[in-house]
Amino acid sequence: MRVVFWGTPDFAVESLKAILKSKHQVIAVVTQPDKPKGRGKKFTPPPVKVVAEEHGIPVLQPEKVKENKELYEDLKKLNPDIFVVVAYGKILPKEIIELPKYKTINVHASLLPEYRGAAPIQRAIMDGKEKTGVCIMEITERLDAGDIYKCVEIPISEEDDIISVHNKLAKAGADLLIKVLDQIEKGEIKKRPQDDSKATYAKPIKKEEGRIDWNRSAREIFNQIRALKVWPKAFTNFRDKQIKIIEAEVLDENSKGIPGEVVQIIKGKGFVVQTGKGKILIKKIQFPNSKPISGDDAVRGYHIKIGEKLY
Repeated sequence: MRVVFWGTPDFAVESLKAILKSKHQVIAVVTQPDKPKGRGKKFTPPPVKVVAEEHGIPVLQPEKVKENKELYEDLKKLNPDIFVVVAYGKILPKEIIELPKYKTINVHASLLPEYRGAAPIQRAIMDGKEKTGVCIMEITERLDAGDIYKCVEIPISEEDDIISVHNKLAKAGADLLIKVLDQIEKGEIKKRPQDDSKATYAKPIKKEEGRIDWNRSAREIFNQIRALKVWPKAFTNFRDKQIKIIEAEVLDENSKGIPGEVVQIIKGKGFVVQTGKGKILIKKIQFPNSKPISGDDAVRGYHIKIGEKLY
C-alpha cells in the first residue's frame, strides 16, 4: 500500500522503520516543524524527519493542519492508500482523515479505551498499572475513540520506567502495525467499537506534577519517579535547593514516621526516606547544575545524614 506516515518523536520512529522494511511504500512523511532546542536554541528536526530524509522520503512540515487547503491538495496528489499516524501531535480534521482509500489509522500506546489522550504511558505507570499495551485504531474526529483493529498487552514490571515501557511499546506497536496493514490490504481484518463507558483520559503531563509530596505512600512516589524520569523528573527540596530524584526503590509499604525524613543510610546503595506510608530508597539523584549521581555518592559527597529532611 501507498502510505503517508504522520509522526514526530522517537516513539514514532520504530513504526516508520517497520513500514520501510515491509512490502508497503512510504510515499511521504508529515511531521511537526523543526523546533529550537538546547541552550543555543538551535533549530532541530524531529526524529521522524531525520529518518525520512535518510531514506530520501519527501517531508511535509505544515504549521497547521486544519483549514490548510495547500496541505490537503498536496496529500491528494500523492494518491495515498492509507494514512498512518503515530504520535504526530496534532488532531487531524475530517477531510484529511477520510482522504485515503483506507482512511487513517493510529498507533496508540494504551489498551483502549483506557488512557485516551496525550500521555498514556506516563499515566499508566503513575497509576501503578501492572500491564499496558498498544492498539491500532481507526481515527475519527473524537479523540482516540475510533474502532479498534488490534491490541497487544505489555506487562509493566517493578524494574520498568518510562524509558523501558516506551521502548517496549514502540517496538510492539511497530510489529502490530505491519500485521494490520497487511490484513487491511487483503481485506482480512475486522474492527470492533470501543466501549465509551470504560474510557479514561491521559491528560498531558504538567511540570508541577513532578513535585514529590512526601505525605503520599512510598508506592505512589516510586511510580511518580519512574513515570516522570525523562520529563519533568520528580523533584523535591533539600537544604533549600531543588533536587531531582531519578531512581528509587520501595523498601516497605507500611511503616509510619515523619514524611520526608532521612531515616537510614545503606552503604553502597543510598539513603532511605520515610513517606506517608512506607520507606523509599533513593538510588540516583541530581543536584542543581550537576549530573545525576548515585544515592551512595550523594551520601558521601554531600554528607547526607539521618534526620535531615526532604520537603
